[in-house]
Order: sequence, then C-alpha cells, then structure tokens
Amino acid sequence: MKNASNLYGVMAEFATPQALLDAVARCRSASFAKLEAFAPFSIDGLPEALGFTRNRVPLVTLIGGLLGGIGGYFMQWYSAVVDYPINAGGRPLHAWPAFIPATFELAVLGAALAAFFGFLALNGLPRLRHPVFDAPDFDLASRSRFFLCVRAYGTAFDADAAERFLRELAPVRVMRVDR
Repeated sequence: MKNASNLYGVMAEFATPQALLDAVARCRSASFAKLEAFAPFSIDGLPEALGFTRNRVPLVTLIGGLLGGIGGYFMQWYSAVVDYPINAGGRPLHAWPAFIPATFELAVLGAALAAFFGFLALNGLPRLRHPVFDAPDFDLASRSRFFLCVRAYGTAFDADAAERFLRELAPVRVMRVDR
C-alpha cells in the first residue's frame, strides 16, 4: 500500500466513452469531491457530468478589453489635454473622435491578451508534469482509452474505499497514482 500523503488519487481506465460518463455520474452521486476525466476526444455531456458549469474566461476577456480601451483613451486624452496641449488648426484639445480608432485597437489588444493569459492561468497552465502521466498506459488517453481519476482530497479520503467503488464500475483496470 502506498503512502496516503503521497497519493494523488485513484484512477480507473474505461474502454468506451459511455462507460466513462456512467462512472462519472455514479462517482458524483457517491459524493466524491474531486474528479478528473481524460479522453482522446470531446465527449458530449462530460463537462456537465463533472460539474463544470461556469467559465470565467469571458469575464476576464471583458475586463481586459475595458481596461485596454479605457487606458488607451486616457493615454490619448492626457497627452493631448494635460501634458502637451497643442492648438492645431483651431480644433479643441479634447477631440474625442480622433481618439476612437486607437481606443478600439487597444481594447481589442487588451481583450485578446487577457483571454490568452486568463485561459492559461485559469487552467493552471503551463503544467509540464502531471502526476497521472506516470500511470501505467496513460498514453492511451490520447488514442483509445478513457480515464477517471478520483483525487485524494482532504484528510478524510479513503483510498481503499475509492478503489473498491471504482472496481464496482467494471473498468478495464484500477490503479493508484502517486504525486
């Protein structure tokens, strides 16, 4: 038996996507708190079955776009009105129509950068090593097999009970994953 403090979780390997979906539903109904699923392709209904309901990337993108646009407009206003006012051809110092193209471009730039870096940060990327990479035959997760990992979360996690529960779901195999 492996050291419980060094245990990342208990993982089951399934042969079909439907078996994975059924296993996720049964694990959620058994109140396992942390579940991770790995599949070679997108499976309809898997994110909902795992409990993913919201995505914060659109909010991060909106905030980045607003900050980029407001920052770009403020930069132009400050330079034209406060820092270096030049009366060119009798136009007003705060000529807002001239500020719109650069403001738009900076809003798009801010949104794109926030979306990219927000996506990476919210997904915990880049992660060069994940504990499940060391599991036997986990490379099949990118080709033909489907894996479900019940994370060892908290002090009340019972690895033996989780392993027994996963064996009842008729997987191809069940294994323990170290950190």
